[in-house]
Amino acid sequence: MPVNLSAPQASDLLPISGVRIAATEAGIRKAGRKDLTAFVLAEGSSVAGVFTQNRYCAAPVQVCREHLTAGHDIRALVINTGNANAGTGAPGLAAARATAATAAQLLGVAPQQVLPFSTGVIMEPLPFEARIKPALPALMAQAEQAEAATGQAWLDAAHGIMTTDTVAKAASARAVVDGRTVHVTGISKGAGMIRPNMATMLGFIATDAAIAPALLQDMVQRLADESFNRITVDGDTSTNDSFVLMATHHAGNTPVQALDHADGQALYAALRSVAQQLAHAIVRDGEGATKFITVHITGGKTKAECAQVAYAIAHSPLVKTAFFASDPNLGRILAAVGYAGIADLDQNRIALYLGDVHVVQDGGRRPEYREEDGQRVMQQSDITIRVDLGRGAAEDTVWTCDLSHDYVTINADYRS
Repeated sequence: MPVNLSAPQASDLLPISGVRIAATEAGIRKAGRKDLTAFVLAEGSSVAGVFTQNRYCAAPVQVCREHLTAGHDIRALVINTGNANAGTGAPGLAAARATAATAAQLLGVAPQQVLPFSTGVIMEPLPFEARIKPALPALMAQAEQAEAATGQAWLDAAHGIMTTDTVAKAASARAVVDGRTVHVTGISKGAGMIRPNMATMLGFIATDAAIAPALLQDMVQRLADESFNRITVDGDTSTNDSFVLMATHHAGNTPVQALDHADGQALYAALRSVAQQLAHAIVRDGEGATKFITVHITGGKTKAECAQVAYAIAHSPLVKTAFFASDPNLGRILAAVGYAGIADLDQNRIALYLGDVHVVQDGGRRPEYREEDGQRVMQQSDITIRVDLGRGAAEDTVWTCDLSHDYVTINADYRS
């Protein structure tokens, strides 16, 4: 069961003018579930994305990068689950291109105006001819005829991109920009093979706000760095990670040109709220997770070294299994801080807090610390670890989960 995470409701998701959505059952891997989803964007929309840094990246990632670089207005996204189309060589690349080309033909746009996405099992041929191609005509027609993406359409799409997720992931927010109310809605998927490095995860956020196209790429990278690039379930960077930001410009506001003024800050806060809710949902739904853990590092010289220490803690199997067992074996956290790679770290300045409990001061166990206090915190489902490095004013945060027996079971049985 996910950790303190409720399934989203259609009534909580805001429609986005200029976006139309459809989802269908193509039988790509399993029967009786939505596994093929389309977003159709109004003409003039702007799109930007960030993708996995895994050099063994999936065919659709390669095609998306090409199409975004080509500079054409993106008019549609096609997303399949059940098959990652990764490790499939030239045939996989041809299948990704054929998916985009077929959808483009049905919409009357250029193939470069369609972005294909895939998620699921790696190294299996994408069943384009047998499953995807036959399903695309009805899917694209349904999307074209749909109203502006309703809450139910967003929820259907959230279900349509799931793999080992146990709940759909979706969120919305509003902001006032240039005197106009603008809307933001997004969906994501992911539960395992999660250590986004951009961003198996996919994330799609749309807004009706008008945003200068030149700002969109910087914005999506910054959003990723403050949300999806600060989560980890198991430390594995997927072949397919993708995070896309879409702006339809339908809200009627003067286009946001920068983030250093009130309108830009208000819009960015709404976008970040949605991105972080989606990122947190991935961790809360982590495969086999029973604890949601916030790792907050303070007192660093740089933000980068704080993230380095946070990830050392968040990736440690010994730390993660201790939290699963609610065992306050907190020396494991200190060991992870020590091997994080800061050559001039002074261990005598380190302080460690577990929730409201001060565990370590001046590099050693605090005399007042009692193990039963540490165990009380570790039995909670939401836990914060804070480490002060005592070497500066920088800080950073990473969100992770524990490592349970179920994680092994889920991944051992994933293809069966």
